[in-house]
Amino acid sequence: MRPVPTAPAGAPAPFDVERIRREFPILGQQVRGKPLVYLDNAATAQKPERVIDAEARFYREINANVHRGVHLLSERATQAYEDVREKVRRFLNAPSAKEVIFTRGTTESLNLVAQTFGRQRVGEGDEILVTEMEHHSNIVPWQMLAQERKARLVVAPVDDAGVLRLDELERRLGPRTRILAVTHVSNALGTVNPIARICELARARGVPVVVDGAQGVPHRPVDVRALGCDFYAFSAHKLYGPTGVGVLWGKREHLEAMPPWQGGGDMILSVTFEKTTFNELPYKLEAGTPNIAGVVAMGAAIDWLASIDLAGALAHEHDLLAYGTELLSRIPGIRLVGTAPEKEGVLSFLLGDVHPHDIGTVLDREGVAIRTGHHCAQPLMIRYAIPATARASLAIYNRRSELEALAAGLEKVRRMFA
Repeated sequence: MRPVPTAPAGAPAPFDVERIRREFPILGQQVRGKPLVYLDNAATAQKPERVIDAEARFYREINANVHRGVHLLSERATQAYEDVREKVRRFLNAPSAKEVIFTRGTTESLNLVAQTFGRQRVGEGDEILVTEMEHHSNIVPWQMLAQERKARLVVAPVDDAGVLRLDELERRLGPRTRILAVTHVSNALGTVNPIARICELARARGVPVVVDGAQGVPHRPVDVRALGCDFYAFSAHKLYGPTGVGVLWGKREHLEAMPPWQGGGDMILSVTFEKTTFNELPYKLEAGTPNIAGVVAMGAAIDWLASIDLAGALAHEHDLLAYGTELLSRIPGIRLVGTAPEKEGVLSFLLGDVHPHDIGTVLDREGVAIRTGHHCAQPLMIRYAIPATARASLAIYNRRSELEALAAGLEKVRRMFA
């Protein structure tokens, strides 16, 4: 991982959470007569004004389809769209913009890899290695592939604190392992996995690594070259960008060898009824009209992140996580689920015998928005012998007072169900 950048002279202003909050119009509203406390950022983050404006401006001033158009609006739309590909390349420190594939999000990116790269690589009797903390999006596509190919899904366990057992993962990297799929940061626990070390272990055995980065990119700089992974996927909407758009980065040699996933426009060079010649990267893997406005708005989100004091923002997030952990730990009956030494932005918990849905309902009446349920990580819930958790998740615009509101709301829940 590359170091957290520091702001050079004349670049981003020092981090000021109140100034940051003023850039997010939704945060100023009231919910059920109370100031909104938005702590559901792992599900989707809110959007700064410039991201909202970028998407609206595209439709007002540029809207046209990309590529092949010879009229001015199409040229402008294509330029705006392709500019973002280069922004993403820099954002991930990828070697080439041709390795950046635009998708609908992390889920589509992982399915794309499973149904192209995976089908090429996995055969009968082979193994696909995942971890116990994976989101369904990084389990189900591999499970489907394993069933189709008569292969086996192998699971590396986590310990009681939510830390991936690297010794067990290494032991499961066997001669039949064809792919390792792992999350960068657990959406249900907040655990940060040592991706560079995992990739090192896998590379020594010739096993490619697919990383679910949905919760990684919002909380830490990502350098795919330093990590050493083969694929990295993320969604814009968790990165202060729009919904319905995301990225798959892959090593060029893999992407070149992968067949197209979908057929249609833009992924071809020529078509006859006898034969189709496919386009070059990245277009070979981008069939049909893309979410152009969404891609442009994702670029605005990346620009926005570059405009703030990122080192200060990440330090602020870590302070919030520590403060929130301390506040919740003081509440009688609270059980924190996920206590790994290295975590990002997630506080999952239970409160006595109160069902998480009841916790969420009571907190909503206090204006506090959290997520309750299995968080698309049902196998992980089974591992901890619980049906669900309540989850408060953090973003750089949150503040300590909002965690105090969460704690006060939980005290109210405790009294109500005592």
